[in-house]
Amino acid sequence: MTGTTALAANAPGFLSPSGVEIAFLLVGIATLGAAVVTVTTKQLVHAALWLVMALGGLAVEYLLLTAEFIAWVQVLIYVGSVVVLLLFGLMLTKAPIGRSPDADSANRWPALGVAVAAAAALVWVVVDAFRTTWIDLRGAPQGSTKVSGEILFRHWVLPFEALSVLLLAALVGAIVLSRRKKEER
Repeated sequence: MTGTTALAANAPGFLSPSGVEIAFLLVGIATLGAAVVTVTTKQLVHAALWLVMALGGLAVEYLLLTAEFIAWVQVLIYVGSVVVLLLFGLMLTKAPIGRSPDADSANRWPALGVAVAAAAALVWVVVDAFRTTWIDLRGAPQGSTKVSGEILFRHWVLPFEALSVLLLAALVGAIVLSRRKKEER
């Protein structure tokens, strides 16, 4: 082995992953599995609980990317609020607890095709958008609260507020659906 080949063989690179990269891959596979079970289960409460696992896996992925603030936001907002809102909606609307025949549809194959096409389009857009992007290693760490807050509230404030209105609409909808009509009383 020559000196250059020995240096290339010992240098970290794409073909020699670190422990963090291996953990990222394993957690990603587990998160993907939880997401698949979320959309394929016929029990609504189990789907909500598998959603907790999928969203928790995403929080772990954020931690592995050293974005601690975003990981805690993921846990507090999505796992803590959205899933609790979903479970309250299921309970208030008296959704069936066991297997639900209404949760299945004959549109599985078209839905799978749309999901694969949407995933391929998303991967293509992300790869195309970040192909020439470089990270400035001299500035603040990319996962820090300062950088995340600046990006969130400077560039993503409209989608952030739209999401909050959407969650409020879901809460109001659950309350409206849970109220009994006066004739039923």
